[in-house]
Amino acid sequence: MESHALLIGATLSAGTVLALAALGLLINEKAGVVNLGAEGMMLCAALAGFATVVHTGSAWLGFAAGMAAGALLATLFGVLVIWLNTNQYATGLALSLFGAGFSAFAGTGYVQARLPERPRYAMTLLGDVPLLGPALFRQHPLVYLSMLLTLGLIWFLYRSRAGLVLRCVGESPASAHTLGYPVRRIRLAAVAAGGALCGLAGAYVSTVYTPLWVEGLVAGRGWIALALTTFATWRPARVLLGAYLFGGVTMLQFHLQASGVQTASQLLSMLPYVATIVVLALISRNPAWIRANLPASLGKPFYPGS
Repeated sequence: MESHALLIGATLSAGTVLALAALGLLINEKAGVVNLGAEGMMLCAALAGFATVVHTGSAWLGFAAGMAAGALLATLFGVLVIWLNTNQYATGLALSLFGAGFSAFAGTGYVQARLPERPRYAMTLLGDVPLLGPALFRQHPLVYLSMLLTLGLIWFLYRSRAGLVLRCVGESPASAHTLGYPVRRIRLAAVAAGGALCGLAGAYVSTVYTPLWVEGLVAGRGWIALALTTFATWRPARVLLGAYLFGGVTMLQFHLQASGVQTASQLLSMLPYVATIVVLALISRNPAWIRANLPASLGKPFYPGS
C-alpha cells in the first residue's frame, strides 16, 4: 500500500514538470507558433532557479527567476520568428542547442552547490488519510497550481474573448489582421507566456523535483512536453492527463528497480521515450483527428496584408 502511494505521489510530481511545459507550448501553438526550443529554455530556467535559491534561500524567488529566464529566451525567439520571419523550426532548434550549451557553461560553479532544506507540504488532516494522504495531499503547491492552471487555460481559451482572439490568430491570422487585431504582438505575448511556463517547469525540476544542478538536468523533458501537445490534440485537459501518463511511465522504472525486477537499467530508462514514440505513432494513424484540432496556421509565417 505504501509503495503504491509513493508511486502515485511521484507520478503527480513528475507529471507536473511535463504539464507546465506542455501547457506553455500549447499556448504558443494555439497562436500558430511552434517553439522547438523548450529543452533549452527549461535548462536555462533550471539553472537560473537553482542559482537564485542558492543565493537567496527563497524557492519562490527561484521560480520567478526561472519564469523570467524562460520568458526572456522565448521573447528572443519570438522576435526572430515573428518580426524577422526566420524559420520557426530552425530557430527553435538553435535555441535548444544554445540553452543546453549555455547552461552547461554557466552552471559549472553550481554543480556541488546545495539548496537549503525545504519545508514539507501536507494538507491538515487530509495528509494523514491512508494511501490517499501520502499520494495526493502531501504534494508541493505547484502540483495543485498546475491543475488550477489547466482549468484556467480551458476557461481562457474557450470561454473568454481574449482566448477567442488568440485562437483566431492561430487559425486565420490574415482574418484577425483584417479585423484590426495586432497579430504579431499577440503572437509575441503568447510566446513569452509559454516561455514563462516552460521556465517555471525548469525551475521546478532543479529546486523541487531533483534539487540539484548537473549538466543536462532536464533530460529530454522539453521534447516530451512538445510531443505531449500533439498527443493531447491541443486540448489542455488532455495535456494534464497525458503528463500524468508519461510521468507515471517515468516513475515506473524506479518502482520496478526498487521491486527487484531483473531488467537492465538502460532498458527501464528508455520507457518514457519509447512510450512517447508509441503514442505518437498510434495518433498519427488517424490524421483526420489531428487535422480537426490542429491550428491552421501552425508553423507558418504571417505577413501583414497577405
